[in-house]
Amino acid sequence: MLFKITNGVVFLGGEAVLENINFEINAGEKIAVVGRNGAGKSTLLKCITGEVTVQESPGEGSFCVAKTGNPVIGYLEQITFAGEGATLLDELLKSFEPVLKTEARLEELRVSMENNPTDDVIREYTSLAESFELMGGYTYKKEYSVMIRKFGFSEDDKYKPVNEFSGGQRTKIAFMKLLLSHPDILLLDEPTNHLDIETVEWLEKYLQAYRSAVVIVSHDRMFLENIADKVYEIEYGETHRYKGTYSDFERQKKENYQKQLKDYEYRRKERERLARLAERFRYKATKASMVQSKLKLLERMGEPDAPDKYDLKSFHADFQPETESVKRVLEVQALSVGYKNVLANVTFELERGGKLGVIGANGSGKTTFIKTLMGEVKPVSGSFTFGEKVNIGYFDQQMAHFKSNKTVKDEFHDEFPKLTETQVRTALGSFLFSGDDVFKRVDDLSGGERVRLALCKILKRRPNVLILDEPTNHMDIVGKETLEDMLCAYKGTLIIVSHDRYLINKVADRLLVFEGGEACVFNCRYEELEERNSDYRGSVSDGDSPFVSGLTQRDCPRTDTLPSAQESSGKEAYAALKEKSKKEKRIKKLEELMEEGDARIKTLEAQLQDPDISSDYEKLSELQQEIDEVKAQQEIYTEEWMELSE
Repeated sequence: MLFKITNGVVFLGGEAVLENINFEINAGEKIAVVGRNGAGKSTLLKCITGEVTVQESPGEGSFCVAKTGNPVIGYLEQITFAGEGATLLDELLKSFEPVLKTEARLEELRVSMENNPTDDVIREYTSLAESFELMGGYTYKKEYSVMIRKFGFSEDDKYKPVNEFSGGQRTKIAFMKLLLSHPDILLLDEPTNHLDIETVEWLEKYLQAYRSAVVIVSHDRMFLENIADKVYEIEYGETHRYKGTYSDFERQKKENYQKQLKDYEYRRKERERLARLAERFRYKATKASMVQSKLKLLERMGEPDAPDKYDLKSFHADFQPETESVKRVLEVQALSVGYKNVLANVTFELERGGKLGVIGANGSGKTTFIKTLMGEVKPVSGSFTFGEKVNIGYFDQQMAHFKSNKTVKDEFHDEFPKLTETQVRTALGSFLFSGDDVFKRVDDLSGGERVRLALCKILKRRPNVLILDEPTNHMDIVGKETLEDMLCAYKGTLIIVSHDRYLINKVADRLLVFEGGEACVFNCRYEELEERNSDYRGSVSDGDSPFVSGLTQRDCPRTDTLPSAQESSGKEAYAALKEKSKKEKRIKKLEELMEEGDARIKTLEAQLQDPDISSDYEKLSELQQEIDEVKAQQEIYTEEWMELSE
């Protein structure tokens, strides 16, 4: 046990926001914390850091907030930057201060051994070299270099002052510092926000291999599914623990509710049966003792409490297109999108009822493509045409920042002046704006509330084509599930840009993948595309995309159909197999070289302990130098092996 809260309560502003907190972190656990927006998930993380005080929950048994030893707790909000002029690399290297100090001391000892070797110097050098290896001294440069690349920074960015980066980039730098510091308990609050799918998938693998404990607050269900082995849900202010993955949590929660509901129904019916029995024989003297026993049993049983229903309060709208479009909704021909430079070239057709998911790395051109379709950005070249009778509903991700001095009711009514007061209140109520909420100013709404208002206005028009750019950024899991169900039931045509793989996989029946200046359409779901590409994972370098790895742009289909295995070129299949075989042979060779290197290091280290040469400082220095050279070569082999085997 690293950290534990038993029977705790948290008061903020005199009100209990978390009650009956029972939460435990053990070494190596990957814990997901889930719950509705405002449930207290971030507050729980601050309880762990000590920023929020946990008090004793009255009448709930023994209370404690305990730690084993003094575990280092890492939390993004606690990351700070140095003064003016510190570069990105300067900031990242602060996470390796013990390694850098050890490295500097080893260099001092190396010089001492060359100039004036002594037994004490050699012993210290040997001991320190072992510690240096355990600290990751031979791999830390590789670690931060990979992370810089994965988070979208270039080599030149390493030497750029942090104060010259945007706010979002500085958040990424702070996140990288947190990961590189390797705390005993790593606390992550919505870590996938503003990360593209490629970076999220890399982060998943990083956290899966992370040896210490991780606590994650996130609404990204696929991210949680791939990492968590334990789930804590906060519902109605209380914590509930579930063992297993996120999907295990969902299953267990339903099973627990059904069991509680069954027990409640049984107790309710049993009370009714006993009450009828007591009433029937109340006035019979021969049954008096039996009646009294039944009445006492009823008293002991008490009134059964119905189990709490899921907190599933969410917006809803039963909408379908008002009119039907023509069959061919959109035709895109050799369309180049971008500003000064071309970001991507796009060609495809979309028919009525199609649901297209648009995915790709940040900056690959997804949003620029959507803005081009909506006329907000001019095409660099090429063309696109919407079919007749197309009525578009467009959600721009910037709508979460929409400003207006109007009230929610006036903002909506001005868009639909023909609606009655009752119709306006009903429509807004469907999106959780009820009572005095409709009199809030739009400027005072949260990002999630502004998204709901924008969707309410869009869907009220009942478009037959929906174009949505990151609509779920400010939604909790229940909100995302609600939108997914609405979009799955929608009979119109859908184009949706999202980094939420779970949503894309559930809603979209085809994918437009932006990568390397091209946009390729695949006639399959996200999960199927991932499965088709899984054979190529081992031959992909760190910088390659996860979407169509193993397919070159030449191979990439330029229509909205994905070639079957039978349609694929025999030459291309042979080339892919040949390349795979080549890499497998190289992996085997590297493993042999690494084994030879390990054996050589053991031999040299044994020679270091040989009493016959213990006083031959020149020989000892030569042996140590050879050990260092072999270890350096081992690092090169290991890096190549990791890249090929990743």
